[in-house]
Amino acid sequence: MTTTTWLDLPADSPFGVHNLPYGVFTAPDWPGRRIGVRIGEQVLDAGAAARAVGSPSELLDLLAAETLNPLMAAGRSTWQSVRAALTEWLTDPAHRAAVEPCLLDLADVRLHLPFEVADYADFYASEHHATNLGKIFRPGSEPLTPNWKHLPIGYHGRSGTIVVSGTPVTRPHGQRKAPADPAPSFGPSRRLDIEAEVAFVVGTPSAMGTPVALADFAEHVFGVCLLNDWSARDIQAWEYVPLGPFLGKSFATSVSPWVVPLEALQHARVTPPARDVEPLPYLDDRDAEPWGLDLAIEVALNGRTISRPPFASMYWTAAQQLAHLTANGASLRTGDLYASGTVSGPEPDTRGALIELTWNGEHPLKFPDGTTRTFLEDGDEVSISATAPGPGGLRVGFGEVTGQIVG
Repeated sequence: MTTTTWLDLPADSPFGVHNLPYGVFTAPDWPGRRIGVRIGEQVLDAGAAARAVGSPSELLDLLAAETLNPLMAAGRSTWQSVRAALTEWLTDPAHRAAVEPCLLDLADVRLHLPFEVADYADFYASEHHATNLGKIFRPGSEPLTPNWKHLPIGYHGRSGTIVVSGTPVTRPHGQRKAPADPAPSFGPSRRLDIEAEVAFVVGTPSAMGTPVALADFAEHVFGVCLLNDWSARDIQAWEYVPLGPFLGKSFATSVSPWVVPLEALQHARVTPPARDVEPLPYLDDRDAEPWGLDLAIEVALNGRTISRPPFASMYWTAAQQLAHLTANGASLRTGDLYASGTVSGPEPDTRGALIELTWNGEHPLKFPDGTTRTFLEDGDEVSISATAPGPGGLRVGFGEVTGQIVG
């Protein structure tokens, strides 16, 4: 594909025409929500551009919607044709006069949750993360549970508390009981944490009773965004046996406002790490097209980088997660969102959660100004960003997902 545009963009922009992520925005001149496509530090009003170039009504209806759901539901062939049209509008000088007035400065728009979330599931796909937590909570025992290398472990979350980047996160209240406490107490979480994750947005639905095969991953997943699955570790520790995460997770989950199309990540695809347990046939991707992704993630706390987790190290891929999610016949809906689980690498500075970075609070993070952190304090702001390889040495940008803790 061409990466040359008539816009005045830096040659190495991670938001060039090789990317074209989708979002939803409002602007001061018109309060209605509109689909936007990021290009450099500008946002293309996609519906207005479609009208300006005289697009067919089918394309116009999809891009003039107030949410990405109609486009997502239209299927992969439509995603490809819409992406081709957007690329043509932004690269062919013949379209410049019509399209240029449809560009707005990114700083002048407000970004919103880009799609209506249907169901939400969160996985636990990093062997490094799972091993670290096993060592913390089960010292002297095998860190991984017996099922971990046989299936992608996950849980269903709460879609109604998924919020867009920049939304304040209220410190949750719940029951807490430390090991030495005689009884539980109720109050604000004292061990509020982050989880740096990558999330996958389902476009094409599936029929109930029909599993989605590994090979059909790209037919169903529209795109990728960043996610912070905020976690109240003290609430979670008391409640999770025997059924798993509940109030310690459901209070807020933040996502980035830009959905990077799967088509923009072809150069980021890599073979996942070698697996030492043979997967069951429905999860066996050894002879399949690889769906590991080489994303470079950066986690910052109050403006200071605290971790750089590598997504390429994830044991289970998004394709395997989707196959497992539907293996029992569960159906997919447009707007389903499923997340990778915390992304952590093998080194201490590549861990994607404070519980690992501080080893459950035993080794606080120390900052140059003399402050320390074990878990999040009120007023703290966390930002997670990422890029991936693109064509010709370019990078594909994801933007960032941010959130500030309020009491």
